[in-house]
Amino acid sequence: MAYFETIPSGAALGAEIRGINLAGRIPETVASALKDAWHEHLVLLFRDQELDDGSLLAAANLFGPTQEGGAHKYFKKGGFEAGRGLLATRPEITVISNLDENGVPVRENAGLGSGEVVWHSDNSYIETPPAGSMLYAIEIPEDGGGDTSFANQYMAYETLPDVMKLTIAGKAQVHDSSRNSAGVLRPTAKLPTKPEEVEGPTHPLVRIHPDTGRQALYLGRRRVWPSNYIVGLENEKSEALLDRLWRHATQDEFVWTHSWRAGDVLLWDNRCALHHRTELDHTRPRVLHRTQIQGEAVIAG
Repeated sequence: MAYFETIPSGAALGAEIRGINLAGRIPETVASALKDAWHEHLVLLFRDQELDDGSLLAAANLFGPTQEGGAHKYFKKGGFEAGRGLLATRPEITVISNLDENGVPVRENAGLGSGEVVWHSDNSYIETPPAGSMLYAIEIPEDGGGDTSFANQYMAYETLPDVMKLTIAGKAQVHDSSRNSAGVLRPTAKLPTKPEEVEGPTHPLVRIHPDTGRQALYLGRRRVWPSNYIVGLENEKSEALLDRLWRHATQDEFVWTHSWRAGDVLLWDNRCALHHRTELDHTRPRVLHRTQIQGEAVIAG
């Protein structure tokens, strides 16, 4: 379509979209073509955008209705202090920053802070995880770290040995809701001491994308034991199988990495892509706003 240009990353996923102002009016036919590009490339990059929270939500709505972030309920239960600086004026917006309650950059805060963020799929720890996430960069330190990598989980599943596909067929895992992707215990959550204490939903290890019909590995996230575990397996066997799946799912050949600059917008599909963030300079501010696109019940593959 002549209205915009799609520049594939050349890696296993990811493409830059040029010629689109997300704050402007976008015709329905163009929105449909953008959706097609999203389904094809899994991650879309829009550079040089200028968005307020309202226009960020409007842009996300091109791909589906937005929903409140899964972590918000913990901040609300924990009171104002628990969510200070992480909740925006709109409930569908989450602030992703390394600032403390006084607006000072720090190594750790109640959110993701400045540390490494492990490979994960957003909000897999809720019953109906979001279909996608849209993240808008407001303040980014130059050469300050915080690169985000994405891993194609269609390819991860398709390249599994047949014996591994048979091994995981019909299996599901419990997704730990107690800790975020930086390993921080959520306000009012209880740290599990054994698998039976892990709180969170059960999702299949393989899911079917409702729009493309393709199968993808669906691993969620993994913290130190006890965390996610496979239902019906002894603990040692569950840990060993998850170790093998995670090593396979995050191989370099499935990955594309993005280095941020202010004005970037990234849209990714949580149903078929994992993502990871590198550690960043904790002395320099980094602020982004994220919204999430409403998901549907996970379809077992």
